[in-house]
Amino acid sequence: MQRKSKLKTVYMGTPEFAVPGLEALYNSGHEIGYAVTQPDKARDRGKKIQFTPVKEKALEFGIQVLQPEKVKQNKEFFEILQNYEPDLIVVAAYGKILPPEIIHLPRLGCINIHASLLPRWRGAAPMQRAVMAGDEYTGVTLMYMEEGLDTGDMIAKKSVPILRKTAAELHDELSELGGVLLSEQLPNLESGHIIREKQEESLATYAAMIFKKDGKIDFSKNPEEIERLIRGLDSWPGAYSFYRGQMIKVWGAEALEKPCEAAYGTIVNVSDGGIEVSAGGKTLLITVIQVPGKKRVKVSDYLKGNNVNIGELFEQAD
Repeated sequence: MQRKSKLKTVYMGTPEFAVPGLEALYNSGHEIGYAVTQPDKARDRGKKIQFTPVKEKALEFGIQVLQPEKVKQNKEFFEILQNYEPDLIVVAAYGKILPPEIIHLPRLGCINIHASLLPRWRGAAPMQRAVMAGDEYTGVTLMYMEEGLDTGDMIAKKSVPILRKTAAELHDELSELGGVLLSEQLPNLESGHIIREKQEESLATYAAMIFKKDGKIDFSKNPEEIERLIRGLDSWPGAYSFYRGQMIKVWGAEALEKPCEAAYGTIVNVSDGGIEVSAGGKTLLITVIQVPGKKRVKVSDYLKGNNVNIGELFEQAD
């Protein structure tokens, strides 16, 4: 029996989320002509130039890496891809919008590993938005790319319950799930046994990009919403407020079914269990915090060397 020839592929991705997809493609035995990732940047306090996670993994596998500053109107980059004549391009959290000439270049299409159950949460921050909205489930969708934002036909999905997971925990889970989904569907993509499913536009929602300012806690909102904000913005940028003029990041909290008539943001109780704060007419129990220059700690540990007074306020303004 004659063995099928390898697909000629290109992988495009940048952060840790995209690494399992690259591993899945590499382990499939198909040829990876290039790994395309964003340019290296200075990171952390030392401002040392660091490779992107996808670049590190690609070099480990012996894959040639391309890092164009831009992909639109970049003739040299397009000609490299065009001359390679890829059968398939796989994209996962690359971080740049691809122009039509790249999307339509491979004969089997350009596919994307997207971290949501499309058409819900198209866009830049699907995991965070799913947690913040209180969704019961999220997951990954393998989809064909087109010129719209995450609007292409779907190939397959896998879902997971959110429960009380943080966005950071979901990131790791969905990252691995994306690699599994790609591995499962590669044979179907190669053989053409794919049933394309169009997205229902009426069900589409947009996962807007997250900014640091989005982490500011509004204690007029109900505790359940604040608790989801805290989980949704873990590990970046983190939910925060101000106490005695100092920014305090809040990494853990619990919504209590305890009515509270104090002004929003008022500390109403302090114990080893946490700091109880008036929020939306109920009570939010803050359990894990971080002060500037320190690591995140349980409130019980913070109280061993610091006083937090009942009646004081978490400030509402920067």
